Amino acid sequence: MTNDTTIEDKGPASEDAQPSQVQSKKGAKKAAKEAAKAEAKAKKKEDRAVSKLTQDAGNLQIEPTAPRPRQGANYKIGLQNTDQGVVTRFPPEPSGYLHIGHAKAALLNDYFAHEEYQGTLLLRFDDTNPRNEKEEFQDAIIEDLALMGIRPDRVSYSSNYFEVLYQYCVDIIKTGNAYAEDAEKHEMDDLRKSRKKSARRDESIESNLARLEEMKNGTSEGQRWCIRAKIQYDSPNGALRDPVIYRCIVTSQDDTGTHVVSHHRTGTKWKIYPTYDFCCPILDSIEGVTHALRTIEYRDRNAQYDWVLKTLNLRNVAIWDFARMNFVRTLLSKRKLSQLVKSGAVYGWDDPRFPTIRGIRRRGMTVRALRDFMLQQGPSRNIVNMDWTIFWATNKKFIDPVAPRHTAISLENAVKCTVIGASPEVTWVDKPKHGKNPDVGMKKVAYSNTIWVEQDDALSFTGDEEVTLMNWGNAFVRKITKSSSSPDIVASIEFELHLEGDVKKTDKKLTWLSDDQNRVLVELVDFDFLITKDKLEEEDKLEDFLTPETEFRTKAFADCNVADVRADDIIQFERKGYYRCDSAIGADGSPATFFKIPTGKAK
Repeated sequence: MTNDTTIEDKGPASEDAQPSQVQSKKGAKKAAKEAAKAEAKAKKKEDRAVSKLTQDAGNLQIEPTAPRPRQGANYKIGLQNTDQGVVTRFPPEPSGYLHIGHAKAALLNDYFAHEEYQGTLLLRFDDTNPRNEKEEFQDAIIEDLALMGIRPDRVSYSSNYFEVLYQYCVDIIKTGNAYAEDAEKHEMDDLRKSRKKSARRDESIESNLARLEEMKNGTSEGQRWCIRAKIQYDSPNGALRDPVIYRCIVTSQDDTGTHVVSHHRTGTKWKIYPTYDFCCPILDSIEGVTHALRTIEYRDRNAQYDWVLKTLNLRNVAIWDFARMNFVRTLLSKRKLSQLVKSGAVYGWDDPRFPTIRGIRRRGMTVRALRDFMLQQGPSRNIVNMDWTIFWATNKKFIDPVAPRHTAISLENAVKCTVIGASPEVTWVDKPKHGKNPDVGMKKVAYSNTIWVEQDDALSFTGDEEVTLMNWGNAFVRKITKSSSSPDIVASIEFELHLEGDVKKTDKKLTWLSDDQNRVLVELVDFDFLITKDKLEEEDKLEDFLTPETEFRTKAFADCNVADVRADDIIQFERKGYYRCDSAIGADGSPATFFKIPTGKAK
């Protein structure tokens, strides 16, 4: 997904090669100027669409953005040469939806650009792999960033620079710093792992350029080849062992057969595409990025990044590594997440069990809490496999003071009760939706001599026990009637009001609902983790560690005020927890659906 939070080929500790610095050819510079002009013209229409998406997404964010980071996170990391201005970048690949790992990278780049140094944030879509990328993902990324309160100052696309990047590839071949390779992928992997020299490494510049031309044209011959940087094939650092910098992508295969690949922005114009590790340093340099903030998994590849800039005689860019955010029992691999989406095991990329921004927001994470939590972590380099407890506990601090309180009674064997001493006529009383925050508003509460309580509560009662009916007062349990068909089920209860009783002295506080109101049918949904293992290893098969059952639904009826609750509202059902409304009650009377929001407490 976001390239600076993933790693493909990590080697041992880095040992920088010492290549000679060479001059980039005029072709790349001329192409860069022409591309800049073409980009400005081509982007006008696209930028209007981006602006509209950002504005629409921003309108959804009704919460104010989070305050500056709290004490504890150290943001004084000693970035060099900040007096000349700071430009950071966030370079997601539009091949999926943003997840919490990307959120940290985006927020840190945004924070250093806008809060710490009053600089510039660039959003660059790394759209260099057309097999995986879609406009749908591109638009979703813009919306998700806006929902997190991130407003990039500039938006660009690697695809705007394909001609520039191609010219740099020509230049690097002409200077003898790259060569064409036709070994199969597994053969090339074996060569790199065993630190052996490729048979093609010393081919002539002319033959390498000829093969690049075949690749550019997408011929059957060209599809056999890729271009590798000639760095140090036997380096202790795997990232320097002659990595691939260009590949030919013409077709793609799936279950339905072979298809011609079309880039979502450039169509079929290009048949060759740069790798991220070649593209990124070049564009960082020519787009004016001063500080590349990226996850620590890229540390071994920093030497490769520097090699590209030095070899092409491009302006240097400072790098700062920070720790990636990992969570227990959580999939952050886009490939594995995509596998679950395609298999139908989840609703989609916004599934509330997913660690995507849309998934955790659908589960009930607020934008303010998300920003607050991420910024509290800071740019630390300490790698931690985090538990979700603190994450959701942070969210509770934001929702508890403002979530309206309501009541829901589980439908399964709900117990109808008579209340002696209550008025036979229904009485309506205005009560605050939140006992400690009058600004949340008022709700209608119905009192009558017929109420409903939950079966689990009823089973716990003993004769003449004094209990508290919440928001009403105390009552004695005078009569318990069991079901004639099952002695383990309570059929009815008779209470006697004792409003003089002390609510502080009772052990049992009960939620209840008067029968004399238009109760709202709801479905309460709770979730478990998708996987059973804290951390999946590369060799682990996903299907071996999937949790058998991860979704739990309970039908209930709620108080009449819940009819006014709308999708995305967050409320608390007393004694049950906090819930986000996923869908309001339907016009046809279909139940409203509520997703339970974790609070950080163990179940």
